[in-house]
Amino acid sequence: MSLSLVSKLLRYRGRSDLACLLDRASIEFDESDTYGSFYCSRLTTAVIHAPIAAHDQLRSLSEDDQNAILHALLEIWPPEPYAMEISGVVYRIDPSSLEEQQNCRPELLQQIEHQRGLMIQVATGGPRIKDVNPEYRELHERVAGALRELGIPNPNPYRDLWDWYGKWSSGDLPSYQSRREYIRGLFAPLEQQLSEGHSGAAAEVLAEPTGWPRVDRALGEARRLLAEASSEEQFQAVGLFCRETLISLAQAVYDPEKHPPTDDKTPSETDGKRMLDAYLAVELRGRENEAGRKHAKASLDLANALQHKRTATFREAALCVEATASVINIIAITSGRRDPESAGPAASEGE
Repeated sequence: MSLSLVSKLLRYRGRSDLACLLDRASIEFDESDTYGSFYCSRLTTAVIHAPIAAHDQLRSLSEDDQNAILHALLEIWPPEPYAMEISGVVYRIDPSSLEEQQNCRPELLQQIEHQRGLMIQVATGGPRIKDVNPEYRELHERVAGALRELGIPNPNPYRDLWDWYGKWSSGDLPSYQSRREYIRGLFAPLEQQLSEGHSGAAAEVLAEPTGWPRVDRALGEARRLLAEASSEEQFQAVGLFCRETLISLAQAVYDPEKHPPTDDKTPSETDGKRMLDAYLAVELRGRENEAGRKHAKASLDLANALQHKRTATFREAALCVEATASVINIIAITSGRRDPESAGPAASEGE
């Protein structure tokens, strides 16, 4: 069953962020009977099937946001006496969306190639912007929406060809060749990612939520902001979310009794870098872990440096997100949260 009515209700209440996550989702009910002395009631779990990108964000929502979705569900499907009562919500990946994503990649690559071509043409003596801008804007919107469905950041910050004109006419890209190289470099990593698909069990393991709710929620929000950002201020906001993510990660794993500071200063509750430095020094100690320790600290240093840049670009914001995700995955692996035999993230939601 569709969740369109729930989405409309959430949008009416100003929660379009939650509504967007449910737009392509469907719902079914898992029912069980509970018997009392004088009654029989039916407890029902709402099972929401969503595309993988929306699924990951739904699982990382705060308790308040989860309750907002549940309350909207209760108003659309109100409990009846001695009948159905929605007792909770669980999220599942819609298997058909995985197949759709694979099938849509060739068409998406064609759209990206066309978008790239328009940007190069108008910047190298081709058609006038006013003649092709409507086509470009519609194409940008379609590509951005498809990338959101795939959970892939959009590297193109230019929603309008006049924005792109402002970039090349500022003096940064004085020659036709420099403009061609800039646009090709902007899209090359994305085109490679879509061509390769990045499928496989190892990638799926590292894409799983860690089970540290605030960490998963903050990283998911940073990725969402990156996908939608188009201005310097928005790219800076991505860095701030990465900072909060690392602070939450540090608070989840740092134990002052087990992890003494690496310098003479005791970390404060918001000093994520010092806490994580201390954690890594203990949990990845020894010569056999030297390479892993260096990699983790380099990723941490990169994320920390990029968070505080007063001028930010898409590439810097994207690097910050990936460095932050790398630190999270290294520490999740080190702590045992990626072990196949472990109970998995769902068992740790209360931590």
